[in-house]
Amino acid sequence: MDISSMLGAVLSEDSVASLGKAAGVSSEEVQQVLQAALPSLLNGAVAQAEDGSTVDGFANALSQHGAGDTSDLAAFLKNVDLQDGSKIVGHLLGASSDAAIQDISERAGVSAAGTGSVMAAAAPLLMSLLGKETQQQQQQQQSLSNAALAGIMGALIKNVDLSAVLSSLLGATGSTAAPAEPAPVQESSGGGLLGALGGLFKK
Repeated sequence: MDISSMLGAVLSEDSVASLGKAAGVSSEEVQQVLQAALPSLLNGAVAQAEDGSTVDGFANALSQHGAGDTSDLAAFLKNVDLQDGSKIVGHLLGASSDAAIQDISERAGVSAAGTGSVMAAAAPLLMSLLGKETQQQQQQQQSLSNAALAGIMGALIKNVDLSAVLSSLLGATGSTAAPAEPAPVQESSGGGLLGALGGLFKK
């Protein structure tokens, strides 16, 4: 699954409708938030994979989320945990997550509360899809080491015009979100995020 296929799953009709129900917003608002937010979340994931102090915890998080069943997106999202999803968003966006969410809210034209809820609902699904893809790539490379994760994530996301991909996927929907400009992702302070990730995903 390439990044276009992955984002296509997140932006599918079933997924968008389910995210709207979980977040309490319209499908159009879900699309606008995701168009603005997904580049920042994905770049945050790459940053976690490239940081030697967080890669082990992030790999563990991907592994556990990758075990989730996403064959039925509506069923997956029906029971999504918004509180844990919000924590994931915070980890991926770093210490400036509140400011990043406000910026995404303004560009999407959706309230900050609605934007945060959509991102919190979408984050577990995004982590599950990333987890499945990285596991598959590691198996194909006959390497399960966490050291390979940065290369896998980089190959999947880097050098891809995420804004163009999202615009293409949403082209038929009439979404009016401003072009996505990923918010700055601050590097973690090391053990703090690693421990937080471990606590977040050991349920």
